[in-house]
Amino acid sequence: MASSITGTFMSLPSLLMVPSTRAFHPNSVSLSTKGRNFPSITLQPRAPRFQVSCAAKPETVEKVVNIVKKQLALPGDSSVTGESKFSALGADSLDTVEIVMGLEEEFGITVEEESAQTITTVQEAADLIDKLLESKA
Repeated sequence: MASSITGTFMSLPSLLMVPSTRAFHPNSVSLSTKGRNFPSITLQPRAPRFQVSCAAKPETVEKVVNIVKKQLALPGDSSVTGESKFSALGADSLDTVEIVMGLEEEFGITVEEESAQTITTVQEAADLIDKLLESKA
């Protein structure tokens, strides 16, 4: 069985059952076996799934932390940071709505329902607030 794959260095899994098959960082892969050529496959680089454009100001994060602590009735010495997830702090969906309402009141903003549903951490809330405040200015 004469089989070959051309490309740029990368070992392919044995599941292909093509002996001695190697490709080298493939941008394009073509396969031929038993004298038959198959169409080439061109690989495209993937775009990042998401990109963080900027982080919120430390003052914004601090205000959000204080609002979250107040809304969830957490003790003052509770460890709440930008990475803190609302669910890990004991918030349910109603608590999250109340947190968003508290943020709207504190910062004089309006958070769209679609945006409010994506907020899961203190940092995400602070980033959204800074974004909304920038667009308002």
